[in-house]
Amino acid sequence: MKLQKIQGAASIAFPRPVFIESAASIAGKKEGEGPLGSEFDMICKDPMFGTATWEAAESTLQKEAALLAIGKAGLKPEEIRMAFAGDLLAQSIASSFGIAEMGIPFYGLFGACSTMGESLSLGAMAVAAGYGEHILCATSSHFASAEKEFRYPLGYGNQRPLSATWTVTGSGACVIGQNPPSFPSKGEAMPLRQGNVCAAITEITTGKIVDYGFRDSLNMGACMAPAACDTIYQHLFDFGRAPSDYDAIVTGDLGVIGQQILLDLLSGKNIDISQVHQDCGLMIFDSNTQDTHSGGSGCGCAATVLCAHLLPKIITGDWKRILFVPTGAMLSKVSFNEGDPVAGIAHAVVIEQAVVS
Repeated sequence: MKLQKIQGAASIAFPRPVFIESAASIAGKKEGEGPLGSEFDMICKDPMFGTATWEAAESTLQKEAALLAIGKAGLKPEEIRMAFAGDLLAQSIASSFGIAEMGIPFYGLFGACSTMGESLSLGAMAVAAGYGEHILCATSSHFASAEKEFRYPLGYGNQRPLSATWTVTGSGACVIGQNPPSFPSKGEAMPLRQGNVCAAITEITTGKIVDYGFRDSLNMGACMAPAACDTIYQHLFDFGRAPSDYDAIVTGDLGVIGQQILLDLLSGKNIDISQVHQDCGLMIFDSNTQDTHSGGSGCGCAATVLCAHLLPKIITGDWKRILFVPTGAMLSKVSFNEGDPVAGIAHAVVIEQAVVS
């Protein structure tokens, strides 16, 4: 018996849904002041999260989001079979230092800002293959740690061009598994089950590295949009679908510039997603009141928006099926300083409303 169905050139359709048992989101002060502020599980106004360094702050942020997701699923860390997690920092230290304390078998990932899509894809394959009843998928980013890693120390006070996005301080974590989530406890905020309705991963499309030769690390939207176009096009081709088959096609963090490039690139392939397209980087901040230029970015951008905003819309019936497409810019401070281009990648995850007994 085959546990999954290979679909087209880059996709998998799971014969049984992989259920999202719980989701948790923790955000920073700036994110809490944005349009989705009331939807996050927790907002921490201290950017240091009680630690001495930006990196330790991000580790704490991710660990707390993971523990919250595990607790909301009614589980203990030792009941999690394995964790897939990553971040933007060198050697993924935010994830390895944070989740390491929990004693969970760990796979460290680097998909840049596409990491939530990568972790959900790998986790869903592991669940579908029977390699774990409960899998943790998590990621994080922190504005200050990312600036330190890739751009300038905050004390330098450099001016940011209008093409730049603002790295989200936040973490999102999901527990996925073979069975539907249990009924929520009374008063639980944003449960992932209402009656017999829950959310499930049904299909994935694995992205390819796409390099258009961009070298501007302060225009991440332009670097990532070609990869988003490639993955969305491949997904629709593999499944023989149209954009109208989805209530929403949600990219991770293309921002204002990247969104327009994506729409133009897909238009060149005779695909119009403008009626259903949304971008997490445009949802998490208010462009009129918050000075974030092109929008939000970072691993935590798509992850927090998914856990706080997108999944509840599926549970409540606003949406029945979405295509979640986090986008990532594949660069390091070494590659950038040596003049290499910034390639992109995007992983697509189909999340649908599931009705269970």
